[in-house]
Amino acid sequence: MDLSSIDIFKAVASHCSVTKAAAAVGRAPSNVTTRIQQLEEDLGVALFSRDGKKMSLTREGLIFLSYATRLADLAEDAKQAVRPLAVSGTLRVGTMESTAASRLPDVIRRFGSLWPDVSLQLTMGATRELMQSVLAEELDCALVARPPEASLDQTRYGDLDLGRFDARRIYVEDLILVLPPKHPDVKAAADLRVGTLAVMEPGCTYRRMAEEWAQGVTPLRTLELASYHAILASIVAGNAFGVMPRSVVDLLRWPVDIVTRKIGAVETFLIHRKGERSDSFEALCDVLIASRGRDGPAIPGG
Repeated sequence: MDLSSIDIFKAVASHCSVTKAAAAVGRAPSNVTTRIQQLEEDLGVALFSRDGKKMSLTREGLIFLSYATRLADLAEDAKQAVRPLAVSGTLRVGTMESTAASRLPDVIRRFGSLWPDVSLQLTMGATRELMQSVLAEELDCALVARPPEASLDQTRYGDLDLGRFDARRIYVEDLILVLPPKHPDVKAAADLRVGTLAVMEPGCTYRRMAEEWAQGVTPLRTLELASYHAILASIVAGNAFGVMPRSVVDLLRWPVDIVTRKIGAVETFLIHRKGERSDSFEALCDVLIASRGRDGPAIPGG
């Protein structure tokens, strides 16, 4: 069994005809017939039922077709993985502020050293805003947090059609509840001693998850700020609580002992418009995946 036999089998299965399949793969009909017979002999089963010139898959043929499709796709992936990349031009990358601050400095440095002919243009924004910009072709790709009520393999996120995105999981962030110094530890929102949530702009996934976690606080006031430094300053002053990724908490290294507690995990995806990939995009993926290996173990299925 070889890849050319797999391609011929798929063509016959698709066209239900040796003659049409031969035209599709650029071979003589007699060669197609011979290759199908050899494949059936190798497998020890009949893959097709013959009714005159019409070919239809047997039960075994249907089973084999799913494997043949996966083998062909895997072979194409292997070719793409080892082919030389023609990496140049501009790559417009959207990112959340938290990811830009805590994850991207080393990624940008390494990418620049490997691919000096590519200009990375970074745009900061909240998850929803970035997703809209990718769909509007204002960005080539973006690093976003998984929406709390839907994973990126579902069909909709509000009015956004998630079926228009391809997504690769890059990081998993611990989501940390951050409390003022000397605040008693909390097990639920009802244990909070402050009623103001310091947050980033609307459309931020971390903000939405914080608001959902704090639903039991009545009334819950929100203080919208422009940066995580400002959020942490408000928390340290004792005026608010907040939620942010652990990587950001570790990065800020605030000189006052704050109280923290993990309340969940959030996945960071690299998204792009379905079917639209460039060599520079693939190069960025490689560097991002390598960077998560330096931060810790690789993420299964990422």
